[in-house]
Parts: sequence; structure tokens; C-alpha cells
Amino acid sequence: MKHDIDPDGARLPIKLDTTSNGEFVPVPLARANLHANHLAHQLATQNAKRRSLSRRDFLISSCGAATTLLAFNQANAAAGKIGGWFDLEADAALDPQLAATQLDKGEFIFDVQGHFVDPTGAWVKKLPPGVKRFTFAPKGNCDLANAPGEMSYLNCLGGDEFIKDVFLDSDTDMMVLSFVPSESDAEPLTIESADAVRRIIDRMEGSHRLLLHGRVNPNQAGDVDRMDELAQRWNVSAWKTYTQWGPDGKGYFLSDDIGLRFIEKAQALGVKVICVHKGFPFGRRSYKHSQCSDIGKVAKMFPDMSFIVYHSGFVAGNSEQAYVEESTRDGVDTLIRSLRDNGIGSNSNVYAELGSTWRFVMRDPDSAAHVMGKLLKYVGENNVLWGTDSIWYGSPQDQIQAFRTFQISSEYRERFGYLEITPEIRAKVFGLNATRPYRISVAEVTRHARRDRIADERVAYQERREPHFRTYGPTTRREFFNLLKWNGGSRA
Repeated sequence: MKHDIDPDGARLPIKLDTTSNGEFVPVPLARANLHANHLAHQLATQNAKRRSLSRRDFLISSCGAATTLLAFNQANAAAGKIGGWFDLEADAALDPQLAATQLDKGEFIFDVQGHFVDPTGAWVKKLPPGVKRFTFAPKGNCDLANAPGEMSYLNCLGGDEFIKDVFLDSDTDMMVLSFVPSESDAEPLTIESADAVRRIIDRMEGSHRLLLHGRVNPNQAGDVDRMDELAQRWNVSAWKTYTQWGPDGKGYFLSDDIGLRFIEKAQALGVKVICVHKGFPFGRRSYKHSQCSDIGKVAKMFPDMSFIVYHSGFVAGNSEQAYVEESTRDGVDTLIRSLRDNGIGSNSNVYAELGSTWRFVMRDPDSAAHVMGKLLKYVGENNVLWGTDSIWYGSPQDQIQAFRTFQISSEYRERFGYLEITPEIRAKVFGLNATRPYRISVAEVTRHARRDRIADERVAYQERREPHFRTYGPTTRREFFNLLKWNGGSRA
């Protein structure tokens, strides 16, 4: 088959790279990761020849994904990584039926953190002359970029590509479209634009597939007053807030007076899910507000509310060890400490979301074992939620395949009291857990999903798949700081 995208098969289906979501400086790959990528390319060439396929045809197959994950296992083992591994049989690298059995398990997948960029929004007009934002995104050369206008490349990050990445190139069944922090007249995605994408999906009989957040930063004038419109006109399913963001560069805590008024307003409106962004500070002044010390306090004060902690409070490099009571580390540990200090047990009204967190730690099995082990143990196996922070990382399929096969080692389970990631726990994390705060019937969603146009398009698409295996977020310090500069010092 002739391929228009990556015809030489230069890209791996599971991506270990330095891509950031724009909220943290890209972290260089470890030597073990470089070895893993090299080995995966080497084995892909060998196995493609053994199956009499081109590299591209092999890499877009289940065997290509299996080969990549098995190569990662070899490189991690050589580096002495013992915390976890991708649990695949070696024969899956060459046996399509076995690979499909192990990589395509059919769980209900509900991604509670998705993004896209409105390529025609008012924010484009506010850019300084000559500034072309998001040009670092490699997908900026898709067919849609050939439309008239110097900013047409942004079409490659818009709604149509979002639908392909999420619902055709991945096994995602349902997603919550979320928002990024910004002043009201400079939003890369407005509620109106998000609703336009929802209507596109509605026309594909997929009204059950996309939910919307209402972005509220209560420390910004007018945001709390606007909550009535978001609830009543736009029918938002939850509120999204960034405690480390503020128009003056200073954040807030949910347990502050301003945060409590926000929660009380959400409670009164009957939309009782607060999605709070934690773990990535937007500068030194906001560092303390990126921590989770307020979560346990408000969870105790508002037991009828659900608090979904985005990124699980993760701070890259500071959460990849076992939790200890006297720990002074930040990140995930501050979430655990806040819950324990306030008597909030596991499987309560606090949920940990995995966007960017899983994507970062899946490149190190020791880190992945500690982060997943701690969250399942202390937040609860019923309260860890699947999120991918895509489109910043491209299609979320590689994150799905990596988590679908990841297992915490028996040594770490015995030593730290971590749970085995059973098929039941995996299914909970992938989607079942999120149905509780979002009040969704899995049976109803899947009944509709089996016969909507998206399902039909997905089946037809499998006959000629063209996943791009690329990411959109910054991959270097230069790209990251340019993105920061274009947004006035805070994340895009």
C-alpha cells in the first residue's frame, strides 16, 4: 500500500520523546530512552522483512506497536529498571493475531482531558505582527495548511484533525474537551468554538462522545458571574480552573475566600465537578498554588462535590519515589499528604487525572510504577482517571497501548504495597471510574457508539489507516520559551 504520511516508516508508533504540553520545559531523554528508540527502529526493520512488509506497513500494524514496546523492555532491563514492564509475549512482535489480542482489548475509554486550537479565533488577531504561533508543531504541514492565509497552518491543529487523531487514530470512545488559562479576549479555544466541534460530532450522531468544560478562573474579573451562562446555555459538564494562574501572575487556592465562593457557586448551579489543574507552576510566583495542599481541605468541606486533580499534582522529577509520611517532596506526594491530613480516604470525592503524567512517566518503568502505584493505593483504584492532554502529544493511541500493557513488578508490589494492575483495574482507569463524577451510563454510551457515523468511519478507516505518529507540543527549550513569550508569560 502506498502511504502519503511517513512513507519510509521513519516514525515509531509509541513515542518516547521530549514533547511537553507547554506547561513544563521539555526534559531530555535518558540514555535508556535513546537506546530504546534505537533498538525499536532496528527491530522494526528486521521484523518488517521477516513479515515481508514495508517498514511503514509494519509499524502501523499491531506487530509494529508490540515490537516497539518489547524493544523498550529490553532497553529498560539493560539499564537496570525493575519497577515495571510492558507485559507482552515475545511472539506478539511477529504474530498479528497475538499482537491484536494483547494490544486491542476493547475497553471503554473515556479521556477526561483533551484539547484543540481554534485556528480562526480572536486570539490570532492579538498576536504581534509577524508572530506565527505553534509553528513548531510538526503537523503544521497537513493538507489543510494549503488554504489561503498566512495562518492557515493552524487548521492542522483544529477541529477536523482533532476528530481524526482522537476518534479514528485511537481507541478513545469519549472525551472531555478542556480549556487552557488565558484572559477572556485571548483564548486559543473559546466555549463557542468548543461547542462548534461538539456540533460537528453531533452531526455524526456522536452526541454522546464529547463533553465540555466551563473554564473559570475566579481571580479574574467576570469569570464567576459567567458561570450561569456556561451552565445554562452551554451545558458544561464540569468546571476547569487553574489555581496557579491569574491575570497578575499570581494564583489562588480553592480553600481561599475566592476559591470557596467559586465552589459554592458551582454547587448552587448543580454542576458539582471541579477540575483543578495542579502540578505545573506558571512561574515562581505561582509555584505554591500549583501544589495540592488545598485539595483535602475543600474535599472535606464539600463532600457532595467531586474534585478532579489534573495531572494528579505531578511535578516532573519529584514524584517518582515511594510516598513516606515525613516526605517534603512536592507533586503527587502533596496530593496524598493533603488527603491524609484531612482524613480523606481512598475512593472518596477526590480523583487523580493522568494527563501528561502518564505520558511522561511511561518512558521510565520505575517512575511509572511509583506514580501509578501511589495513586492506586492512596487515591484509590476507583478514583484514578484516564486523561492524555492530547492534542499536544498527537493521537493518544500510543499512551493507550503503553498503559494497556504496563504492569508493576512483583518486587515493587511486595516492597511498597502497590496493587497489581489487573484487567479490572485497567478498565476502571481507562473509563469506568470517570463515569461516576460525570454521571454517565456506559451501557447507553456504548450502545449509541456502536452504530454512530464515527463508528462507521472508524471501521472504514481501518482499511487504509494513516496515523502520523507525531506530536504538537514544544520539544526544545527554545520552542517552550517562545510559546511562553507569545502568551505573555503563561502557558498557551
